[in-house]
Amino acid sequence: MDTRAKIIKGAAELFTKYGVRSVTMDDIARELSISKKTIYQYFKDKDEIVLMAVQSHAENEKEDYNYIFNRSRNPIEELTLMTRCMRDDFRDMNPSLIFDLQKYHPQAWKVIEDFKNSYIKNALVKNLRDGIQQGLYRENMDPEVLAIMRLEQVQLAFDSRLFPPDKFNLADTQLQFLSHYVNGIVTEKGRELYLEYLDKLELHQTKTTYNNEI
Repeated sequence: MDTRAKIIKGAAELFTKYGVRSVTMDDIARELSISKKTIYQYFKDKDEIVLMAVQSHAENEKEDYNYIFNRSRNPIEELTLMTRCMRDDFRDMNPSLIFDLQKYHPQAWKVIEDFKNSYIKNALVKNLRDGIQQGLYRENMDPEVLAIMRLEQVQLAFDSRLFPPDKFNLADTQLQFLSHYVNGIVTEKGRELYLEYLDKLELHQTKTTYNNEI
């Protein structure tokens, strides 16, 4: 890994853990055991680091989800693997991260919004349509409406006014929302298959073990 990539990776880890606003250039330099001068040789300011970190995250997410889409044998298996991937993403994420990006880093936030409203939405719509065709999801649904609702569910959990971090765990809240979503779309056949996959894939595993599953 070259120095530029190392800085992006290290900064991203700090942003995820502490939020963006509270992390300074000094914090990044200290975490990576390099000088602040070295960081400025590669990036003009913190905003550029944030943008690069978010872009890198979006590309990594695409790789993870593309792997899931290419290997899943049915929409339920796809949804189960997406469930665990999402759980892993949110496990150590500071809830303030989304607020910080929205308020202080509009370019980075646009990357997230574009990723959500195009790539993720399209994936959800396809999953819903395939599930309906295979009798795993209810027929009387509009995939576009349900996909948008699901995207907004994810974002809602980051609202500290509704879910203050001292009272609600982000990952647990997200999984509660997901459980509500799944139980609202599956047929009895789909629910049985979903529960079967949950038991089989053991959600305590991490997404680094995907290659050894099933």
